[in-house]
Amino acid sequence: MTRRWGDRRKGKTDWARFGAISDAEVEASIASDPDWAEFKDIDWSDAVLVMPAKKKAISIRVDEDVLDFFKKDGDGYQRRINAVLRSYMQQKAKPKKRA
Repeated sequence: MTRRWGDRRKGKTDWARFGAISDAEVEASIASDPDWAEFKDIDWSDAVLVMPAKKKAISIRVDEDVLDFFKKDGDGYQRRINAVLRSYMQQKAKPKKRA
């Protein structure tokens, strides 16, 4: 499928069902979720909302095999490329150690 700019993929969320769930049902669902057990005693009152950095769309040319490497793990390849570039930037910004 060729995706055009501005196209939206339809999600799989059943919003009508979601809207019909009561708060008590949500709480019961959370309580019975084994993945939630490790988080239930966390004090979220000190949680800090971190907004992701604003992204800027650019056009960049990379070798085909480099792009294929990042795309092979599926969606999110652009974020992975950004993470590698950020790591490089941070390493280059570190003060050099004197011998």
